[in-house]
Amino acid sequence: MDPASRYVQHVPAPADPYAGDDLLRSWLDARLGADGHAAARPRLAALAAEVTGPLRAAHADAEAHPPTLVRYDPWGARIDRIDTAPGWETLRQAAARHALVALPYLPEARAVWGAGARVVQHALLHLYGPESATFSCPVAMSDGAAALLSRPEVDPAIRDAWLPRLLSTDPNTAVTSGQWMTEAQGGSDLSRSSTVATTATDRLGGWRLTGEKWFCSAADSAVAVALARPHGAAGGSRVLAPFLVPRYAVDSPLATEGGDPLASAGGDPRAGVDARLPAPGVRLHRLKDKLGTRALPTAEIGLREAYAWPLGDPAEPGLGRMMTLVVITRLHNAAAAAAGMRRGLAYAQAYAAARQVAGGRLDANPLHRATLGTLAVDTAGAFVLAGHAFALLGRVEVDGDPAAAAELRVVAPLAKLATGRLAVQAASEYVECFGGAGYVEDTGIPRLLRDAQVLPIWEGTTNVLALDVLRAVGRDGAARPLLARLSAVADRSPALREATGDLAAAFAGDLTSDKIVAGARGLALRAAYALTAALLFEQADTAGEQAETLARLWTRRWLRHEDISAQV
Repeated sequence: MDPASRYVQHVPAPADPYAGDDLLRSWLDARLGADGHAAARPRLAALAAEVTGPLRAAHADAEAHPPTLVRYDPWGARIDRIDTAPGWETLRQAAARHALVALPYLPEARAVWGAGARVVQHALLHLYGPESATFSCPVAMSDGAAALLSRPEVDPAIRDAWLPRLLSTDPNTAVTSGQWMTEAQGGSDLSRSSTVATTATDRLGGWRLTGEKWFCSAADSAVAVALARPHGAAGGSRVLAPFLVPRYAVDSPLATEGGDPLASAGGDPRAGVDARLPAPGVRLHRLKDKLGTRALPTAEIGLREAYAWPLGDPAEPGLGRMMTLVVITRLHNAAAAAAGMRRGLAYAQAYAAARQVAGGRLDANPLHRATLGTLAVDTAGAFVLAGHAFALLGRVEVDGDPAAAAELRVVAPLAKLATGRLAVQAASEYVECFGGAGYVEDTGIPRLLRDAQVLPIWEGTTNVLALDVLRAVGRDGAARPLLARLSAVADRSPALREATGDLAAAFAGDLTSDKIVAGARGLALRAAYALTAALLFEQADTAGEQAETLARLWTRRWLRHEDISAQV
């Protein structure tokens, strides 16, 4: 065959992720007001422009060149260095410059948007995350670490040493944090954690951690928050305490002679310490060979008398403090799910607009158009659910709103579990939308499915989160604000009214019974779907007829389980 006659499919780039997303912009109008959205627009437009250019290229580079672990230097010294692609570094610098972690903590942002600073942050994550080679993961954990360090129980010296670095918008000084919780024998059963924290008897004092952490993402970060059981503490999970562990020798007082335990936390190499060397007592066993998130370095890490700073009083039960971090990472997980769905939809729509099938464009085919329309309904639902969780978080942090805190207690697990499952279903459809090309690695489409699959697993599986919903309702009274939100718009839809009544009856029962526990997943998903319907109806009050249609289609699809293909 003459090479000149070989057919090559043209695949256009999707629309600008900010200017081309009507739902995102109408959501910002509704949550921030016209002036608030206008104030955020330059930030969002600047990030969108970078996403479609250098960051998309950086994402491709990081995915094509996954991290490697170099255990020894040429002379046999153990160095445990993680080498990453230049694209990974580009994505790190962009995250700092665009204040993806810092924004909701900055006084100037709170002065402009108040509690809405978290709404703006969510919009930034929505643009950045889908093509960040999963750098959104260290962003999430750094945000959680920053929130934990901001708690009043934390020693001010520790906070002052590390919080400014986590919140820096200067790529030359900004750092990220990892999260070291999971252990092989326990997984999500934290009560089986065996990492032990002991007080040191040497001249440096402080604490030392010894144990094995099995799944440590962002293992190249400068610091990590680790859970450990203080020596002599009782069994169970409540007594576990969070500690801040320096990853590199340059930040560990054990690597220097006679220093203040916090003096080296500013990143100043002292006594010739190589900034790339691991901190004493921190050993990387191996990098994980994962189904997806391949550009993200995830390691098994051993701790042997590793130096650590306690975040709060280790003598007091610390799991509640750690949940400050976990709630935020769950919200980021939901944001990543919704953003990935939106970008996948954009790629599928762009492809359908160019692909010729049976004498016409693919997007003119009624069946394929219905498929894309159904995916658009699911994508809208995931977005408003994740966005609502961020809005609640802002009201808790800035306004100290107790009603928002109560609602967030149940919305955080609901948002995470529902969006994670939606993301996997959508990613599978996106692969299919591209036919055979969707199954070929170098198109980048298979990554959508591989990376989506982790979202129902990170920060708690669907079952773990469903049980957390029962605890929130049973112990924290979280049903009241949830049912109040549903009841306020229930008359807009018979299906929503019915679901609200069913949920109220279920939540009023014995939530510890075998019957309720066995059905906790279905109950939690129904609550999430009902909440999403309510949020879409709320959005329709300001966004107009199209949003109202989305709300009604969502309600029919997820509360009535009807086929909506003829209406989308």
